[in-house]
Amino acid sequence: MSDNPIGPPPWLNAPPVEPYPYEETYDLRKGPDLHPALLGLLPYVGLWRGRGRGGFPSIEDFDYAQEIRITHDGRPFLYYESRAWILDEQSRPVRPAGREVGWWRAVLDAEGRGTDELEVLLTTPTGIMELHLGKVTGTRVEIATDAVVRSATAKEVTGGHRLFGIVEGALLYAQEMAAVGHPLSPHLSARLVRVGG
Repeated sequence: MSDNPIGPPPWLNAPPVEPYPYEETYDLRKGPDLHPALLGLLPYVGLWRGRGRGGFPSIEDFDYAQEIRITHDGRPFLYYESRAWILDEQSRPVRPAGREVGWWRAVLDAEGRGTDELEVLLTTPTGIMELHLGKVTGTRVEIATDAVVRSATAKEVTGGHRLFGIVEGALLYAQEMAAVGHPLSPHLSARLVRVGG
């Protein structure tokens, strides 16, 4: 007689499943239709690559390259993935730099329609999670931190502000950060061009 009267769960010996069956895309010409609540963010959907300059009061300025992928699967949010790498004076890669992943969520009204408000959740491999609140105004997105959560070993980041814009077809942004005892200060700015989508 078994010690477990319920028996094994049904998934224990089930056959393998097929790959994830739903398409996610940064190319609006294929895949699911963009959710109507995201129409204000349509210009951002794509694969972007470019260069930027970084700095902070506690570190030396640096040049970097970056790739940002903004995709959707038909639901009222965008998936955001960014990875950057440091460049030397000859624009050669030196080492990997910042990475983050997250979600840009449309705020819906009582009838389920999109508003111009946005919730952005971002996570880094350095132990920092941020919730930003913001607005979409034309092709401009402005967000600021509402909450920052960090692991015990992460650097002390207490706030941030980001401004994104689509300018002459390129994705431009500027990011400010409050961290390690410094108030909100310029941290990153870049210009990325669309390479996919």
